[in-house]
Amino acid sequence: MSLDDKTLKLQKNGGIFLLIGILLISANLRAPLTSVGSLVPVIRDSLGVSNSVIGTITTVPLLAFALISPLAPKLAHRFGLERTLFFSMIILLIGTLLRSVTGVSTLFIGTAFIGIAISFGNVLIPGLVKMSFPLRVGAVTGLYAVVMNIFGALASGVSVPLANVDLFGWQGALAIWGIITVIALFIWSPQIKQPTKLPVSEDNEEQKKTNMWGSFTAWQVTVFMGLQSLMFYTILTWLPDILQTSGYSESEAGWLLSLQLFAIIPMTFIVPIIAGKMENQKLLGALTGIVFFLGVLGLMSSEWYIILLAIILLGIACGTGFSLSMMFFTLRTKSVFEAADLSGMAQSFGYLLAALGPVMIGVLQDVFHSWTMPFILLLIASVIIGLAGTLAGKKKVIES
Repeated sequence: MSLDDKTLKLQKNGGIFLLIGILLISANLRAPLTSVGSLVPVIRDSLGVSNSVIGTITTVPLLAFALISPLAPKLAHRFGLERTLFFSMIILLIGTLLRSVTGVSTLFIGTAFIGIAISFGNVLIPGLVKMSFPLRVGAVTGLYAVVMNIFGALASGVSVPLANVDLFGWQGALAIWGIITVIALFIWSPQIKQPTKLPVSEDNEEQKKTNMWGSFTAWQVTVFMGLQSLMFYTILTWLPDILQTSGYSESEAGWLLSLQLFAIIPMTFIVPIIAGKMENQKLLGALTGIVFFLGVLGLMSSEWYIILLAIILLGIACGTGFSLSMMFFTLRTKSVFEAADLSGMAQSFGYLLAALGPVMIGVLQDVFHSWTMPFILLLIASVIIGLAGTLAGKKKVIES
């Protein structure tokens, strides 16, 4: 089926079901990751592993993002977008169930499966939205971003209460999110009958004109993308543990992590609109680093209201950093092919950079038995984010 025929069919009768399916898949792109964050101390103590080891729970999916992201479009071109997404949800369900079996090996194997599955959704959903809803890209993108972040926030908040129920434990608290995956598979299954193939450029030379890896601007975007991701996933992994060290209960720490995730949501709407209307985005890039810096400083306080403000600031910074990264892919390039190349470079190398964060923080905590050195590392990362964002925010495009 051609793209034009597919779009016409959607406009006539299928759009609402495809939209519901997209939103259900989106609900699975954060919850499996955020549900772990508030349970890190519980899982660590239950399995008897170190902070360094448990920190890699978040690192494994990031490595999968880096390795699988470039492969996703190729598989979607061969098998179709809908079928590729359907099978990625099956992989996600298998990973969710494996991760919930008591044991270190199954925890990491399941987590790797989850990372692989989410990689496909991260890469393919935006393209599917652009092709299937060409006149409503902004609205549908906003919807799936909100659903993704709402379920991510809820997963973080309810994981500890669920884990405290005898019937569940931490294993059940992680496994229960497989229900959403099953629902998504059921609703999505009609879409696999007539898969849409990704278009391929007829002018292959257009894709080869610009060497992204040799562009200083591309590296600025990549560093910004990677470090803001490092901040997000490091906070996701360690914020509950940091808060419990400050005297908060497991449940309170989980809900405070949810607050940070909820603070991301409005920024996913506001920042792209503001960035698109600005002559350059230097101010937004600098502010992202400044807000991250202030948020980390706030976590070092012993006052509850400063910690609360810091958590909100970190959510604002994470939402701004992610949205601005996505905007840079289009604002700093001249064509859709260059945008795809820059996105592939930034997400591959960027997520490899981000993968270092949770592990490094765990190692520093194990070595120094204090959060001071991890905080210093995050403060340094915040400064670099501000500098990279300011440079990447200049009004320019990547030249051949």
